[in-house]
Amino acid sequence: MTNPEVWPNFIAGEAVTSDTRLDVHYPFDGSLTGQVTMIGPSELEQCIATMLRGGKALSRHERSQILDSARRLLLERADDFADLIRRESGLCMRDTRYEVGRAQDVLQFAAMEALKDDGQIFSCDITRHGKARKIFTTREPLRSIAAITPFNHPLNQVAHKLAPAIACGAPVILKPSEKTPLTALKFAELLYEAGLPGWMLSVVVGPIDTVVEPMIRDDRIELVSFTGSATVGKQIATTAGYKKLCLELGGNSPLIVLEDADLDRAVTLAAEGCYRNSGQRCTAVKRLLIHRDIIEDFTARFVAKTGDYVVGDPADPATRIGTVIDEAAATDLTRRVRDAATAGARVLTGGQNEGAVMPPTVLDNVPRNAEMVRTESFGPLAPILEIADLDDAIELANSTPFALSCGVVTNDLDRALETVKRVRTGTVNVNEVPGYRIECSPFGGLKDSGLGIKEGVIEAMKFMTNVKTFSLPW
Repeated sequence: MTNPEVWPNFIAGEAVTSDTRLDVHYPFDGSLTGQVTMIGPSELEQCIATMLRGGKALSRHERSQILDSARRLLLERADDFADLIRRESGLCMRDTRYEVGRAQDVLQFAAMEALKDDGQIFSCDITRHGKARKIFTTREPLRSIAAITPFNHPLNQVAHKLAPAIACGAPVILKPSEKTPLTALKFAELLYEAGLPGWMLSVVVGPIDTVVEPMIRDDRIELVSFTGSATVGKQIATTAGYKKLCLELGGNSPLIVLEDADLDRAVTLAAEGCYRNSGQRCTAVKRLLIHRDIIEDFTARFVAKTGDYVVGDPADPATRIGTVIDEAAATDLTRRVRDAATAGARVLTGGQNEGAVMPPTVLDNVPRNAEMVRTESFGPLAPILEIADLDDAIELANSTPFALSCGVVTNDLDRALETVKRVRTGTVNVNEVPGYRIECSPFGGLKDSGLGIKEGVIEAMKFMTNVKTFSLPW
């Protein structure tokens, strides 16, 4: 890249610039982090045509080697990537360094999975109607994938789209969030350097009406993989037509704390669940459902714990909460707090943004029909709701349109398993935050959180391929 302030798009590995540019600002102080050029319809057509034309298919060994080389390059440049994520998202360095480490895991797991066989064998003589044959299965990569990623994890969400695709040999057009596109472009450069053929990856930023929607609608695209809001996800489902869809959408994850819980553990999990990544995670704790017998003690401890989360300059190593994505998002969070307070909630700490900085905000006596309880509040808000018993908690956990993840803190195995069985959600974690996982385990939600399609390296590779069966005399 000749000018570090102006970032090109990449069409099949080739840098493409234009006079139309998008400014990317540092949410903390509004300074210009960089500009990214934008493509139009003709460049989109070039991306799709190049992808379908393809190139020499890579062996499993070659795909694994590219992914491992990318992991090693990312490890060497971890600080540079972490700092870039900070400068375009406003997240603190504690969180951006953690994200870079997770992306390294994604690459490592994908490199491992690329080497594994993916077929099955069925003997046909197991039935009296069978023959002396064997049926074999193999997986063939899709020929065209469109991937759209959100702003809240500018690197790891991109890695979760691209690494499984590389591992199974499927080409991708990536459209990163217009709020955080620079990390994705930098990551694409790293993948090309690691040996990825240009035809397997294009990274583009462009207008919704002339680039993004036509890409989604195009019949030549076999899969649209989207991570973002439920509203946009449903629009994509309407626009895309007859093709594979992987929609990872919003969340409203509860943390249920029962009366027998270890309160120190519960408070720590609640704080990390509510505040990590400035509360901008689809699996972040959005509702604290606390048993009435311990709610007073829990609340006092939780407010004290919240004081440990230093808010301020994201570049300062002591900062634990930087900004949310922009001032408009922070202002809306403040409005939600104010509306809850008007309806009877008590604001125990925080509650007022300064620019894009939203401090960790604890509320109790929150009405169950408050907006911040019913819908996803994408920021460091921590509404505390009293529950009478496990039945009450499960009913409340299931009461929103979202069903992504849930956590329960208890020392009673029977009640933990009852929670697992009865909460309708994609994940339930016992004595852990709702979003805990490793990068190769299945991940995804139900209802407005998604269509039940799972991501994670292994499941994503399955969805990015088609199963072909064939049989031979045996």
